[in-house]
Amino acid sequence: MNAKKAGKISKALADPNRLLILKEIKKQKECLYCVDLNEIIDLAQPSIAHHLKLLTDTEIIVSEKEGRNVKYKLNNTVLDEYIQFLEELKKE
Repeated sequence: MNAKKAGKISKALADPNRLLILKEIKKQKECLYCVDLNEIIDLAQPSIAHHLKLLTDTEIIVSEKEGRNVKYKLNNTVLDEYIQFLEELKKE
């Protein structure tokens, strides 16, 4: 992972609401529907959509349309690459 992508991810993770969204997706094991997030997180739907867009833009989460609903799941590959990038910084 290059520094530019790691910086973009770091910026996305700097918001507590986005971290909460990731935590909720993780709790659901497989995936979490956008509709479910509206019930869990105390934010307006447009705010949640904004946070989800930033997280999908960084590829930390992946979205998949299922009929009228969108489900989100963690992209463990990107998370692992990000963690590895941080680990390498720690070693230097």
